[in-house]
Amino acid sequence: MLDKQNKGQATDNDLRNLRETMKIAEESRAAGNHPFGALLAGPDGAVLITSGNTFKDDKGVGHAEMNVARDAAKTYSAEFLAECTLVTSVEPCCMCSGGTYWAGIGRVVYGMTEKRLAELTGDNPENLTMDMPCEHIFDAGQRKVEVVGPVPALEGEIAKAHEGFW
Repeated sequence: MLDKQNKGQATDNDLRNLRETMKIAEESRAAGNHPFGALLAGPDGAVLITSGNTFKDDKGVGHAEMNVARDAAKTYSAEFLAECTLVTSVEPCCMCSGGTYWAGIGRVVYGMTEKRLAELTGDNPENLTMDMPCEHIFDAGQRKVEVVGPVPALEGEIAKAHEGFW
């Protein structure tokens, strides 16, 4: 079980990459998709894979994090992915947390909580959030996934991508 008291801290690379996911989320929205962005960072913090939300094509399963996890699992070994970080503008939902776990990604960094997202989206049928922190999904697994988030300093900026969308 992960001890929430011992969460890791966001590094400079994490903050830089979180800002990149915010740009991806804006691009996703501009393309007519939901405003979410995610990326896979290698052990050195370098960006390896990026994705926005692909709702227009994939409907409810086109989440940015799931897209990254799927591509990561196809591209890299489990040993390498255990040293990588999924960075995402908003906390991964239960589906994306599961996908991250099964891909073998060892660390997750997110900017804004799913609970805060629910406040922004309300009961919009295109994003019926679940009150399920990603740690609960990871805690149910047999291997540890480190979680860093939320990052309160960026939450306001992340929320702006959702204003007027839902």
